[in-house]
Amino acid sequence: MKKIVSLIIIVAASIASVQAQLSKQHSKDSLKVVSTPEVKKDWTKIEEKKRPSDHFIVQFGYDGWAGRPDSVRTTGFGRHFNFYVMFDKPFKSNPHYSLAYGAGFGSSNIYFDHVNVNLAGTGSTLPFTDVSTSGNHFNKIKLTTIYAELPAEFRYYAHPENKTTGWKASLGVKLGVLLKGYTKGKDLQNSNGNSIYGPTYIEKVTAKKFLNGMKAAVSARVGYGFVSLHGDFNVLGVVKSGAGPSLNCYSIGVSVGGL
Repeated sequence: MKKIVSLIIIVAASIASVQAQLSKQHSKDSLKVVSTPEVKKDWTKIEEKKRPSDHFIVQFGYDGWAGRPDSVRTTGFGRHFNFYVMFDKPFKSNPHYSLAYGAGFGSSNIYFDHVNVNLAGTGSTLPFTDVSTSGNHFNKIKLTTIYAELPAEFRYYAHPENKTTGWKASLGVKLGVLLKGYTKGKDLQNSNGNSIYGPTYIEKVTAKKFLNGMKAAVSARVGYGFVSLHGDFNVLGVVKSGAGPSLNCYSIGVSVGGL
């Protein structure tokens, strides 16, 4: 009997010891942190419906001339209006970045302060005539240039899955060909400031003889959503080389569109 009781005690003690070891091991396992490997995002699965490949861009803002001599006095709010259709091609490896290209039109309007700009002049240089003290002059006069343009950009999107939100920026160039250049004068006055033909009289002169037929501008934009600020600088002069002062047009304004 004593042997049986002793055997039962030994078996019970062994079972209790095994249970204690298993419980201790289970507690250790429960404290282990299971780490999962980082999964690299598959950019090829971005929903195409949220990534328009083409869009319109409208730009409006201020224009000025860098390198303008004091004799070529400007006044008022010189301004530009541009319209483009752009096609966006994201990088497959990382669509945060893309290349875009397109076509459109750009216009620039510069206003003068008692300076006559004679596009129809017969000389070899474009005459900017000071009429502040004498001679007939227009009360208001502006020079307008209109270009057919081919813009190209390198772009960055903070949220490539949905380009309508988030920060975005671009650097690019604009190449253009002059389509039309003209001056528009309003209200011709004599040296005493009296209107000759009335305040509604308008004279328009169209000519491209003195104007540079090509445009090459560097551009930059930064914005959020559909709105961005842009800046352009035309490295080619507005006036042909040797036909007048070196005048480089610069633009600062607001862009509304896909970027």
